[in-house]
Amino acid sequence: MNIFDIISLLGGLAMFLYGMRLMGDSLKENSSGALKAAMEKVTNNPFKAFILGVLITALIQSSTATIVITAGLVGAGILSLHQSLGIIIGANLGTTVTGQIIRLLDVEASGTSVLRFFQPSTLAPIALIIGMVLIMGNFIKNAHSVGKIAIGFGILFSGLLNMTGAVNNLASSGILESLFVGLGDHPVLGYLTGAGVAFVLQSSSAAVGILQAFSATGLLSFKAIYAVIVGIYLGDCVTTAIVCWIGAKAETRRVGIINILYNLSKSVLVLGGVLLIHSLGWLDGLWNEPVNSGVIANTNSVFNLGSALLLLPLLGVYEHWGRKLVKDDPVPDSKYKENLDALNPVFFNTPALALRSCYDALLTQFYAARSNIEKSFRLLERYDDALHREILTEEDEIDHMTDCIGRYTVELLSHLQLENHIAILNQYYKVLSEFERLGDHAVNIAEHAAAMKKNNTRFSAKALSELAVLEASIMGILDEAEQTFKKRDVDAARRIEPKLQVAGEIIAELKRNHLKRMSRGECDVYADAVFTNLMVEFKRIADICSNVGIATMVRVYPELADHEHLYLESLHKNGDESFNEIYERSHAKYFSLLRKPEEALPAEKPKQPPE
Repeated sequence: MNIFDIISLLGGLAMFLYGMRLMGDSLKENSSGALKAAMEKVTNNPFKAFILGVLITALIQSSTATIVITAGLVGAGILSLHQSLGIIIGANLGTTVTGQIIRLLDVEASGTSVLRFFQPSTLAPIALIIGMVLIMGNFIKNAHSVGKIAIGFGILFSGLLNMTGAVNNLASSGILESLFVGLGDHPVLGYLTGAGVAFVLQSSSAAVGILQAFSATGLLSFKAIYAVIVGIYLGDCVTTAIVCWIGAKAETRRVGIINILYNLSKSVLVLGGVLLIHSLGWLDGLWNEPVNSGVIANTNSVFNLGSALLLLPLLGVYEHWGRKLVKDDPVPDSKYKENLDALNPVFFNTPALALRSCYDALLTQFYAARSNIEKSFRLLERYDDALHREILTEEDEIDHMTDCIGRYTVELLSHLQLENHIAILNQYYKVLSEFERLGDHAVNIAEHAAAMKKNNTRFSAKALSELAVLEASIMGILDEAEQTFKKRDVDAARRIEPKLQVAGEIIAELKRNHLKRMSRGECDVYADAVFTNLMVEFKRIADICSNVGIATMVRVYPELADHEHLYLESLHKNGDESFNEIYERSHAKYFSLLRKPEEALPAEKPKQPPE
């Protein structure tokens, strides 16, 4: 043994861990949306939840990721704690699939055998070649991400081969033999060793994989490895619980605690079962025999499968103790508590889920701001102090949502790797301030209505009917902004601009008409100042909708990012066939209403006039 053998071992370990992380992260990035959809369909049937947990973990190669995603969904109210229990147990079984893949180390084949393709020494370079071809060629959808998965697989097996070669050299030193004999004679020490290694590596799959690599020395016996494998379960679940605990609500923390309770139960069950079976002499043929990678993989799978089948009926007990150990959070006052709970840090390692939580919260923020705008319009028609207070209360909620979403997006940014995810977050960050400003303008309109009430001032019937036309136009633009953001609809984004131009012309027309009424003494001076301020508020609401449309256009067409103003200037100056058609139709509709004001009175106008 020399220093170079140790360097080779540690280098192989580094490659193995990095390959596993790269492969797992890439799988999560490309499948987390589908995983969320699948988890949302979980019923109260524990067996279905168990199967789902197995399948998802087998897919993304990480029980920690599956349980953390589950904890986030529980915290967001998408899953109940009861529904999550089967997934937790299934995840513990699903993680054994990684060990079954690594057992390919034991494949033996002649030079011409097809089985040679399944040897790690062949699979590793093939996977690396495929990965580089996909990344450099980029000729299929998501080629870069799929290529990273293949490269991660190749690096993983390259690291395994490196570790295997290094431990074979170390085996001749006698140190490893003494170590493993010691573990076999002291199962408690083996248990603690497994727990410590899994905790440090933050992965049970990686810890089992290292054990499989060491089995190539021929020095590992069943009595030396069974306690280590069981200890790995505890070390991994403690790491998961810590991730679930940090900055999380009570239901999320309970998922982590229940995972620990389950793995402690599993440890007692397996250790007790192995010692009992051994005392009956049923393991004599295996106890002192050398084990290979396949035996370790099978032992891990049998331990987990047997524990799952025996402990699955005890889900109610785990839920009871989870609730007993983790007390409920104080109930917050926010009416949008569930929406904000979805902004959970546990989703940071699965960016698609984190971005979806941002999307849902932003859409809720938009609806709240839009609702406030509609309420403020009603105050112009007839002031109601209770409705005004309702608007102000809702504005506090909108501001609170803005703060929460803003903090979450900033924290999320450092966890994003894919350009597409960064583009989405950039769009969300832009519209966040726009939606908050919508709420501000609703408050401003309400304040103008309150000021008129205080000064015993009122608009004429003619002015109110014209305002109703402008309000209908603004609501139509808000409809397009909603469709633009909700569906990432670039056609709706394009429809905003011609309607915005029509709204600007309506405002100009209303100003001229109002000036005529002022000259005839139909409106007093104070009403004139309020009317002018209202025109500014309406114009700014329409401009915000335009900004939302542009943010969506930039996300779909990144080349517009540095030419937004030129694009808008050209569109309004020159237009195109679609722009002109929408402009003419919208102009004809609203200006016909201005000529027939009785059709646009507040009591008779539709919420959104048909196009």
